[in-house]
Amino acid sequence: MKIINPIINPDINLSKKSFFSVLPRNKAEVSSVQETETPIEFTIEKARSVHTYWIRQICEVTLSSAIARGTGISKRSPELLETKMNRGEAIIAFASDGRWAGFSFISSWDDGRFVSNSGLIVAPEFRHTGLAKKIKTKIFELSREKYPKAKIFSLTSGLAVMKMNHELGFEPVTFSELPQDELFWESCKSCVNCSILMSKERKNCLCTAMLYDPESQKAISTLKTAPH
Repeated sequence: MKIINPIINPDINLSKKSFFSVLPRNKAEVSSVQETETPIEFTIEKARSVHTYWIRQICEVTLSSAIARGTGISKRSPELLETKMNRGEAIIAFASDGRWAGFSFISSWDDGRFVSNSGLIVAPEFRHTGLAKKIKTKIFELSREKYPKAKIFSLTSGLAVMKMNHELGFEPVTFSELPQDELFWESCKSCVNCSILMSKERKNCLCTAMLYDPESQKAISTLKTAPH
């Protein structure tokens, strides 16, 4: 049998050390390389009736996310999300290739004195891209646009959402400072932690309540700009 020796370019170093030194050492590095090569662009806009096509996917991802995290989340019916989209009270995001990427909506309570930012969800393939923060900022801006005098609140057990809320000017508050609208508390009944909430007479739960008060923020801005 005739053995053919391969022709090797003497200028290429094929030692184990040089070969493996150029490979990513862990998943984080692989992810970093991929993100650097293919940055993801998103379109984030006010939801409209044409976006109702994605409601089923939004509901499925929201539910699976809650189960995976083992945390409580109140279920949102497809009918509710459709209403929010038709009224322009929601934000939806898409990747540049048209795939649905994220969603959030707002609700008003106590005759418009309170507004909640709810249902923030990002599709699994687009998490850790900064999209959640962008949607959070957009839904906050939409709340201020539609209800400029309302106090905006958020109930969450997620540290990342708490941090985003804080950066927008939200402060932790007790549950007594939340709306007393019974319809609002009804929405908590589908949460797995509802029994905890009710056992504590709605005074606290596993979620942290955070509130943005436009009047307080106005006062803070005045103090910062006042001459000393």
